[in-house]
Amino acid sequence: MPEAGGDFELRDPLGGANSEGDYELTAPRDPADTEGDFALARPVPAAALPAAALQTEAPATEAPATEAPAADPPVHDRSTEPFDAVGQGPAEPATGRPEPARVSDSTSTPPYGVPGPWAPAPPVQHPATAPVPGTAIPTPPPPPAHGTPLTQGAATSGPPKDHDAPAPPEAPRTPSHNSAPAFENPLPPQPSDRTPWQNYDPWAPVAAPLQQTGAAVDTPRRRTRRALLAGALLLTLLAGGVGGVVGAYLERSHGGGNLVELPQAAEEPRGRAPDSVAGIAARALPSVVTLHVSGAEESGTGTGFVLDDRGHILTNNHVVEPAGTDGEISVTFHSGDTAKATVVGRDSGYDLAVVEVSDVSGLKPMTLGNSDNVQVGDPVVAIGAPFDLEGTVTSGIISAKERPITAGGESGGGTDVSYVDALQTDASINPGNSGGPLLDSRARVVGINSAIRSADDGSGSGTGQAGSIGLGFAIPVNQAKRVAEELINTGKATHPVIGVTLDMDYTGDGARVGAKSSDGGPAVTQGGPGDRAGLEAGDVITEVDGRRIHSGDELIVKTRAHRPGDRLELTLKRDSREKNVSLVLGSSDGA
Repeated sequence: MPEAGGDFELRDPLGGANSEGDYELTAPRDPADTEGDFALARPVPAAALPAAALQTEAPATEAPATEAPAADPPVHDRSTEPFDAVGQGPAEPATGRPEPARVSDSTSTPPYGVPGPWAPAPPVQHPATAPVPGTAIPTPPPPPAHGTPLTQGAATSGPPKDHDAPAPPEAPRTPSHNSAPAFENPLPPQPSDRTPWQNYDPWAPVAAPLQQTGAAVDTPRRRTRRALLAGALLLTLLAGGVGGVVGAYLERSHGGGNLVELPQAAEEPRGRAPDSVAGIAARALPSVVTLHVSGAEESGTGTGFVLDDRGHILTNNHVVEPAGTDGEISVTFHSGDTAKATVVGRDSGYDLAVVEVSDVSGLKPMTLGNSDNVQVGDPVVAIGAPFDLEGTVTSGIISAKERPITAGGESGGGTDVSYVDALQTDASINPGNSGGPLLDSRARVVGINSAIRSADDGSGSGTGQAGSIGLGFAIPVNQAKRVAEELINTGKATHPVIGVTLDMDYTGDGARVGAKSSDGGPAVTQGGPGDRAGLEAGDVITEVDGRRIHSGDELIVKTRAHRPGDRLELTLKRDSREKNVSLVLGSSDGA
């Protein structure tokens, strides 16, 4: 009988001759399954074994073999529930092959490596992460040499040589090379002859590389997943931005269903045709200025335009007259800059004046046209500061030419009366337009806006001031040019004269020569142009250069429309007879 707690002894190899050889396990139950694992069977009672199977030959140095117990204690019969090598599933059905000899001992440990009714179940073997196909598989260590003691966890084909040493604790069995994995592979199932209950083979090819550091492996599937996640995030952001823009547009255009969006023309190019009103104004406005005049007794506002880059500006005499000799004149340019100005010269007979600004750069002179080329019906544009509204542009046509007008005369002596053979226009001209340019279709100055005809206010006082009624008058630029040059060069202008004194009280048709001068002398100046042409007191002049005149003012206007030295052809009546005379105009100072 073996000692309580002793080991079972494996029987001597069946041959009995090789007493020094290893004990060996029986072959698989199915002789044809040469690739399967060796299966251990549950021990059977010794009485069922032949006598020869219980005899063993031990080496001389080993302890004597223990006797088998008389009978096995009653245990649960697990012979009908065979297990495979790792206890993970039922083993294949037993065949008629004789099983190895077993020693029955209820108090001893089952043979080494065989799960018994009292041995703890081996730990569950979890499969490692399957490597990617094609990854190198580590080579398993070689089996121990013949007769070398087994270490924990190492595979063996026989028991240790020391038969008397107690068996070490049961270690996790290393599955054999031909075992199938105990759990399903995490990858999709691949075609295989194995069943899920076969033994797990740790050295079988796996679908993922081995891990040593525990870091995640950047597999193609993981990279694809990250790319899809980044694309989804980008698409979400883009959709959110587009949705916000569309939502804002819909909210602004149709929010609440109460908002109304009216149709509107698209933005157009800012350029205009050069001969249009807008084109003319665009070119002329940088040369137009606004004058603010203040004096001891009165002040006023008018308009002017730049003559040259030296700072000379042309305007009306009645605009700068309130400044007198100690007043102040301020010039405001189209850019908004301002500068102080001084009077260079002025002439009340032509109602023209020239002022000058100093230390101003970037001046743009206005282009002067030719008033003799103007025809009735030609389009014109007037620019000025009516009622101090600077930069105001109006348009119209030339409604008449050589319209004789007189303006001024408020001083009482008649020396400030202006005689103008004017251009008449229906372009709106109001107080504040005085001195501004009248432009043709090519943005050239053809006249200087000077006077308007206002309707009576109905009170009969004649003092009412009305706006434009379509009757505006401008000094022809040919006359203004000559006077401006004289004012700049000499400080005063000259007037062409006939050399006679007119009777301004005559009410008949034409202009009559007076009986005597204002100082009591003869009406015809001795040695003057009229005296040399043969004019006499009482002659009535009816035509100038073939054009009919009806008053003394008209004769003065026609005369001042010429330059000194020009020749005039006059038609006159003397004692009911008509006579034609020719004379050359003289000159007088305009002071």
